[in-house]
Amino acid sequence: MSNYNELVKQWASELTQYSPEEANNLINWLLEYHLGIRKVDMLDAFEENSLSESLYQDFERLKSGEPVQYIIGKAPFYGREFFVDESVLIPRNETEELVHMIIKENPTPGMKILDIGTGSGCIPISLALEMKDSEVYTADVSEDAIEVAMENAEHLEAEVTFLHLDILKEMPNLSDLDILVSNPPYVPEAEWVDLHSNVRDFEPGLALFVPDHDPLLFYRVIAEKAKMLLRPGGKLYYEIHNNFGPETVELLEGLGYKEINLVRDLNDKNRMVSAIFPG
Repeated sequence: MSNYNELVKQWASELTQYSPEEANNLINWLLEYHLGIRKVDMLDAFEENSLSESLYQDFERLKSGEPVQYIIGKAPFYGREFFVDESVLIPRNETEELVHMIIKENPTPGMKILDIGTGSGCIPISLALEMKDSEVYTADVSEDAIEVAMENAEHLEAEVTFLHLDILKEMPNLSDLDILVSNPPYVPEAEWVDLHSNVRDFEPGLALFVPDHDPLLFYRVIAEKAKMLLRPGGKLYYEIHNNFGPETVELLEGLGYKEINLVRDLNDKNRMVSAIFPG
């Protein structure tokens, strides 16, 4: 094997659970991380005998289906890199769209914001850094997730207050919020078998799944509590399961929310809902 492209081609062919394009991207990502140089530079500077044992070990992890983000310990989100491990979901492009919508729709400085379901902290940290003079809180039931998110907040120099609580059982000690946002668990347990193995086998089920008989569990509980947390005219934002858009809208209508918008993502799937609490 004499050059970089040949190595990528060979290694990508061993990632049989991915499409060829995905496999190529994953190998390039892993090599850039280990070699510390961009792909464009590796085309000239690559030497196969410079590859480390740890790179080969990480390639074996990649072949097992482990997400590359967990292997290298970080993932991109809204122009920044976030630390991730198996206690938090890997940030998704769809969630970037949610963050972008909130920023675009709320240009007023000094917003008071609560995020429910901290995970890596990608939502609250991005909002804290992008929204001028914002006061941002975030809550999660997982202590491990909060640790990861706090590390990200420190690394990215974001002012965020972390709350360890179970939103299904506890009420945040907050009031007069301008914005409440959540990307809660929303995958019915029956869909476990349909998930890609790298999600099913590695990402935290606690952050993914809801009971089949109550797929809107988190949306209902959060919306009910949001009526006590939001100021009159405050906004509720959700990332949702693409199969439950109309049901989520109906739920919010039944709870008295107004100006409810069901928004499609870049893949033309129902993905976000926004609503106003009239007070």
